[in-house]
Amino acid sequence: MVRVRGERRQKPVAVVDIGSNSIRMVVYDGYSRTPVPIFNEKAVCALGEGMGASGRLSPKGVPAALAAIGRFVRLARAMKVESLDILATAAVRDASDGRDFVERVEKEYDVHVKVLSGGQEAKLAALGVICGHPEAEGMVADLGGGSVELVEVHDGSFGRHATLPLGVLRLQEASGGNRAKASDYIDRHLASLPWLVPGKAKMLYASGGAWRAIARICIAQTGHPLLVLDNFMLDRAEALRIIDLISRQSIKSLDKIPGVPKKRVPTLPLAALLLEKVLLAIEPEKLVFSVYGMREGQFFKRLPGKMRSQDPLLSACVAMAREAGRFSEHGGEILSWMAPLFPEEEEPNHRRLRLAACLLGDIFWNEHPDYRAEQALLRLLRLPFMGLDHRDRAELALSVYFRYAGSEDSAVAKQACRLLDEEATRRARLVGMALRLGHSVSGGLPHLLRRTVLHVDGKSLVLDVPGDDPAFMPDISDKRFDKLAKAINCESFEIRRV
Repeated sequence: MVRVRGERRQKPVAVVDIGSNSIRMVVYDGYSRTPVPIFNEKAVCALGEGMGASGRLSPKGVPAALAAIGRFVRLARAMKVESLDILATAAVRDASDGRDFVERVEKEYDVHVKVLSGGQEAKLAALGVICGHPEAEGMVADLGGGSVELVEVHDGSFGRHATLPLGVLRLQEASGGNRAKASDYIDRHLASLPWLVPGKAKMLYASGGAWRAIARICIAQTGHPLLVLDNFMLDRAEALRIIDLISRQSIKSLDKIPGVPKKRVPTLPLAALLLEKVLLAIEPEKLVFSVYGMREGQFFKRLPGKMRSQDPLLSACVAMAREAGRFSEHGGEILSWMAPLFPEEEEPNHRRLRLAACLLGDIFWNEHPDYRAEQALLRLLRLPFMGLDHRDRAELALSVYFRYAGSEDSAVAKQACRLLDEEATRRARLVGMALRLGHSVSGGLPHLLRRTVLHVDGKSLVLDVPGDDPAFMPDISDKRFDKLAKAINCESFEIRRV
């Protein structure tokens, strides 16, 4: 997440992706469980344009690509990056003059370019999705300009994989933009993979710029209340309905849709057709859009094993708490303190979200009091968290919103509540109230809460406090205590000095 204060502890790391359509450099804020981009720039060079006919890199694209790579290398060195990985994919891999291009880049800029095989590209794409979705189960499909990578993922690892020449540039060239020709071309290549079994993949994770543009249209078409592309998901039937509609639209019609990058519009019908065909071939339960792909896979691959095994959401929350909290982070302490309010057999993901809320429960202290709750809600709804879907994101954001006494009647809260059922909203409200009381009792300081015990005794919510500690001498937050008691259906509350 965005660092709030303090100096950078690590050197940044950079990845340059030489694709068939564009060249992009992303610079990350050092090696941590969550890749935090501090620089992200793309140059559309269309290296792979016309390759189907010529077998060579685009004569116009080569000088543009060389200029873009030169700029990126210069910037990376000025940033004093710890590592600079330059990866080339389908266009450079398949072009007859690809080796000459690589040698020229390496000689002119004194760098090493790694030309990925189709299998390596597919595995990195899968690692990128796993980086952002550690529990990914199903199939990853990563669409570029020259190829599409299909990879089975299960339990943090990948299985069978393939690279097909179905990137948007190649698909456009092979079909001449004709839908029927493109359909036949896609069918032939998908039929070459007998392991694409209908109904086997639980989820289809779609990655790549063209499919991210399609995700924007899907969000608009469904009236989804959260404009965050990562982990936006649709049931297969609804996804097929919308994506089939997109695939049949004219360029002129698509160009009128707000929020869709203009440079993506010409390729969207064929990109949508390909996505539709993949959905029909594997019949997953849901389509999930991922903003993470090959570059994040390369980043993730470089992480130490211990760091890779961390929960990306909790890792990010710990970092934010340390950097923006008033005092030392004590999320685990307040998590345990409020535990008696929740079921003994609490679902692991519910406990995980509760811990995330405890870690983030004090980082918005320096916002204006009149806007603190709303700022917390909006930021947590929009921050580039990994490892949680939109419902989890809404529950986490609302928990911290209620911690700051936010009202359910506000427009932003109502939007977030649309993503949740009644039970999840109740859970978020309860976590928020408990956080508010806990910070009031302890003054936000660590170690004080562990001297108190919160529990339910019959129909009464009770807080046991040490009778000889002056920190607990005044009556403690009667109003907040009363609200929390009512939220768990207790008839009264009591502070006992023991």
